[in-house]
Amino acid sequence: MINNQNYIEVIGARTHNLKNISVSIPHQKLIVITGLSGSGKSSLAFDTIFAEGQRRYLETYNAYARQFVGHLTKPDVDKINGLSPVIAIEQKTVSKNPRSTVGTITEIYDYLRLLFARASTAISPETGLEMISYTQKEIIDLIKIEQENNTVTLIAPLINSRKGHYRELFEQAFKQGFSKVLINSKIVDIELGMRLDRYKTHDIGLVVDRIKVNEKNTKRLENSISMCLQKGKGEITIINQVEEKKTYSKWLMCSATGTTLNEPEPNIFSFNSPKGACKKCNGLGSIYEVEFEKIIPDNKKSIRKGGIEPLGYFERNWTFKQIETLLKYNNFSLDTPIKDIEESCLHKILYGTTEFVKVLGENGVHDVLNGFEGVVNFISRHHKEGGNKIKRWASSFMNKKVCPECKGSRLSTESNWYKVGNTSINELTKMEISELQQWVQNINKRLGKNQQLIAKELLKELSNRIGFLINVGLDYLSLNLPAATLSGGEAQRIRLASQIGSELTGVLYILDEPSIGLHQRDNYRLINSLKELRNKGNTIIVVEHDKDIMNEADEVIDIGPGAGVLGGEIIAQNAPKKLNPKKSVTAKYLQNNSGIKENLRSYDLKNAITLEGATGNNLKEVTATFPLNCFTCVTGVSGSGKSTLINETLFPILNKYVYKAVKTPLPYKKIKGLELIDKVIGINQSPIGRTPRSNPATYTGIFNLIRDLFAQLTEAKIRGYKPGRFSFNVKGGRCETCSGAGMKLIEMNFLPDVYVKCDQCNGKRYNRETLEVKFKGKSINDVLSLTVSEATHFFKEVSFIYDKIKVLEDVGLGYVHLGQSSTTLSGGEAQRIKLATELSKKETGNTFYILDEPTTGLHHEDINLLLKVLNQLVDNGNTVLVIEHNMDVIKEADYIVDMGPDGGKNGGEIIFEGKPNDLLKNSLSHTGKFLDLE
Repeated sequence: MINNQNYIEVIGARTHNLKNISVSIPHQKLIVITGLSGSGKSSLAFDTIFAEGQRRYLETYNAYARQFVGHLTKPDVDKINGLSPVIAIEQKTVSKNPRSTVGTITEIYDYLRLLFARASTAISPETGLEMISYTQKEIIDLIKIEQENNTVTLIAPLINSRKGHYRELFEQAFKQGFSKVLINSKIVDIELGMRLDRYKTHDIGLVVDRIKVNEKNTKRLENSISMCLQKGKGEITIINQVEEKKTYSKWLMCSATGTTLNEPEPNIFSFNSPKGACKKCNGLGSIYEVEFEKIIPDNKKSIRKGGIEPLGYFERNWTFKQIETLLKYNNFSLDTPIKDIEESCLHKILYGTTEFVKVLGENGVHDVLNGFEGVVNFISRHHKEGGNKIKRWASSFMNKKVCPECKGSRLSTESNWYKVGNTSINELTKMEISELQQWVQNINKRLGKNQQLIAKELLKELSNRIGFLINVGLDYLSLNLPAATLSGGEAQRIRLASQIGSELTGVLYILDEPSIGLHQRDNYRLINSLKELRNKGNTIIVVEHDKDIMNEADEVIDIGPGAGVLGGEIIAQNAPKKLNPKKSVTAKYLQNNSGIKENLRSYDLKNAITLEGATGNNLKEVTATFPLNCFTCVTGVSGSGKSTLINETLFPILNKYVYKAVKTPLPYKKIKGLELIDKVIGINQSPIGRTPRSNPATYTGIFNLIRDLFAQLTEAKIRGYKPGRFSFNVKGGRCETCSGAGMKLIEMNFLPDVYVKCDQCNGKRYNRETLEVKFKGKSINDVLSLTVSEATHFFKEVSFIYDKIKVLEDVGLGYVHLGQSSTTLSGGEAQRIKLATELSKKETGNTFYILDEPTTGLHHEDINLLLKVLNQLVDNGNTVLVIEHNMDVIKEADYIVDMGPDGGKNGGEIIFEGKPNDLLKNSLSHTGKFLDLE
């Protein structure tokens, strides 16, 4: 080992599958850790280096503070030298909070709020004139100049367009010594007992003084104006001798209409503050509304037969009793088909009524109903107030819709009245980042001198932060985009942009595949950002499979040679061009430039699904054809509209057609060819359950089949064991000492909590009696300890289990243990388990598979395995459609749909449909250019 502070020295790392490895990583360099999926890359980078850095940071807290922040276990490593402060930028860190947006997580929105609070101009919504506010001194000076030598009446506005008789108001004014009031533009004397028509709207002002404006009356004028502003809460109206009326205000005010506004402050532009949030949606930008079609899916049914979905079939309960009384009162019954019930009666059942209803019931006793809440109101109430379970039930009858009041901007209407350079903050948050950058660069010329002075530093900071986002290839996003809709790669690049902006030095950054979801065209931007971070004196470790990033790295560490128990060793460490292809699979990949697949499948455009007139998000009246029984790739730069077209338009249409799913697709005109498919399967990027009790066997459903098999064994039948006996999640067969976990948690107050093997079951999860039931000499725990490859041989004769396990092996997961905890699986492994689960379902030959970037987290060798499985599906007569940036996959496609030409508003069009070789000739296609270079 190199004993030098210019290196991070990891000595004897044994975390997960690492085999006591030692490695030296140079400081202030860009290092790529690569290798097959499951070979131990994340175990070295995150579970060893980052975990130790995090633990050391927590060790700096005092003992009292540490008991609140929790304790981290020391990773299984002998020693780590030269470790600087560590920041991990992972894919999992995207916020699911509905209030979190791109603007809030990048802090750009905070700077915009400050800009609008300090440098905005209020514009009247009625007249379009600038709204002006004055100080008391300015009001006095203006009246002296404008009304010189005029006799004016000074009035304090009290009531503006409100109903009421206002007797008490007049009495109070009279007691205070005032004798006249202005009522609806007429000055009248105050009389005892005076009152107005309480059902009409009135404007009322208090006449404070009538005075000639000249030098002699200056003191009196100033006192009267001061009293007017006090009584009128910052407003004063004057009427001169020719009946000209003018209003001045300490608040922002439209001189023509008298509309007033508060002075702008940052929380007026915050959708997380009651002052700025839209009152209808509370700053969320969307509302949930009960969908009529979900409440009554079939109006031919009667209420007794379950016509109202949330109520189900008839039961003897209070709700059905109330509905029956309402129906009787309107001459209907529970057996009347819903379509035959009068609209007014159905409206009362769904939306409630307050009327008193009395009908003659059974045995001559009257049934009485004093109002009814209504099914829709009942669902809405529980969606707002219920617990998690009842909320989920209520939301199944509701649809999420854009708030009709704020149109999705999240802010109150008043926020639109404040403008900087004639643009409101809502308009800015809807712009793409690239468009926003142009606005920030050009706005200074349109500001006044004072505004320029205030905005100078804010605009500089905005320009820097927007620039960082553009540098990591996110110019197509907008600030109001919810954080929950970002892909793992996008969220990671946003955090990377924030870190570049923080100007830290001497830090170790660890990134987990930042190129995910990024087109080859934008890779150079990402690489430049990583180099910029390195050049500031930081060390960058990237866990990555991307060829471009590996070629640009200072050093590549290849972990292998295989995956799982076959990996965990360092097989090569050198500059990318100096890697030995005889030792390293990665070196072979970096030096290999294989062309487009020669023998493409033929396809018939008549045997295809055609989607016409898709206009969701940035799509521009798109018409796309997807031929069946072939391998189709949808490509295009980030933000060009691939996910909108496939995940949000095509997939929901197919899902609705095949499974009667309720998700509404984005707008489109029509679709042809649905009758040609009978099944659709979509696999997205969301991870599988990550609780310690979740494992590949439970997720794929294999464990249910294994438990059924064990319950059918003679020994189990004699003992009366059911499948539940072989579950480690329920009482009965599990070890109760550790509740089926196999490990016990020992809490150590000022030391990390320790997991130790359960002394009762010795880590086997089950009690002695359950473990006595054996299949081919193995207990249920022994089966869970098998790797997928071992299980394939073990269950070879049990076809219904073998078929499912074989698929796991086919997608390259032979080294994973059936009972391996989900928390120890890498992102690529979790993705492939999900894929295997779908592939193991019975195929019909007319199945349409939709996969969203299935190569996420996969090494080139693993991609070949995946392509083999996908091609097998197509050969069996199915259709596979993949959204992908990976050139290895695109080369294998029979048919390509390329979107672009760019992202955001410059995308949303199909620029090419056809064979890969023809794409090379398309000058508009960025994908074609990079396919040609490969």
